[in-house]
Amino acid sequence: MLLNQSYEPLTLCNVKKAIVLILLGKAELIADNHQKKIHTVSKTFPWPSVIKLNDFVKVPYKKIILTRKNILKRDGYKCAYCGRGDLPLTIDHVIPKSKGGDDSWENLVAACLPCNNKKGDRTPEEAGMKLRIKPYAPNHVMFIKASVGKIEETWKPYLFQ
Repeated sequence: MLLNQSYEPLTLCNVKKAIVLILLGKAELIADNHQKKIHTVSKTFPWPSVIKLNDFVKVPYKKIILTRKNILKRDGYKCAYCGRGDLPLTIDHVIPKSKGGDDSWENLVAACLPCNNKKGDRTPEEAGMKLRIKPYAPNHVMFIKASVGKIEETWKPYLFQ
């Protein structure tokens, strides 16, 4: 995990990039994986898990783009109405466009085909359905968490868990 100088998580990078940043003096090692090492012909280096940039990098506001893939990722690839994840998923407007609904994070959810067809061109209340999750605009830290299968213990203090 790559942190800004302010310890804010920026992104995930591979080990090769982390080592290069450290060797060039652009970053410092904050935490390593004690179970792994990097061996060269003459040296052994710690396996970086968390590195911090030495200089602050001004990053424009990290807005997550509203796409089908990102909505599915935010909702955990499960239907917002029934919670099933074993059926093909579509994107549903909570408030239909015909009733003034818009394309926004707060109005779009993942829905399985049966639930989306049952709801039709109605609000969840009109269809007698209840949302299991409240739609929200995600932040980039949530997407860092979602992009890896397992979060390393050394990352948790920086991901605000």
